Amino acid sequence: MPFVQIYLGHHLSAENKKDISLSVHQSLQEHFNIPADDYFQVIHTMQPGDILYPASYFNVPHTDNLLYIRITARAGRTVEQKKALYKSIASRIGASTPVSGDDVVIILLENDLAGWSFGGGVAQMVE
Repeated sequence: MPFVQIYLGHHLSAENKKDISLSVHQSLQEHFNIPADDYFQVIHTMQPGDILYPASYFNVPHTDNLLYIRITARAGRTVEQKKALYKSIASRIGASTPVSGDDVVIILLENDLAGWSFGGGVAQMVE
């Protein structure tokens, strides 16, 4: 049940966006064991100057291809699962797009089952 928001530069192509989206989804399937149809994402295309970042942080260099991935997911995954997820996402994006794994910033926000409604104003996970 993750909800993914991806913030990236307008210069990336529709194919790049699709590859980035699939990289995130496939990694979530592999490391968070989500089903294939649990695919809820929004891609925010940003104009120059709308994505701000340092040239380097924690000795990781960043370029104009920097993108932010914000994942909201149910709490309960281990630190090892989270680390494997981050590595998988960055590696898949780096292998399938012009974006380097160094330019992939991931923010994971966790909540509980009552924090979700998949339509109809119903908290399906707790009803």
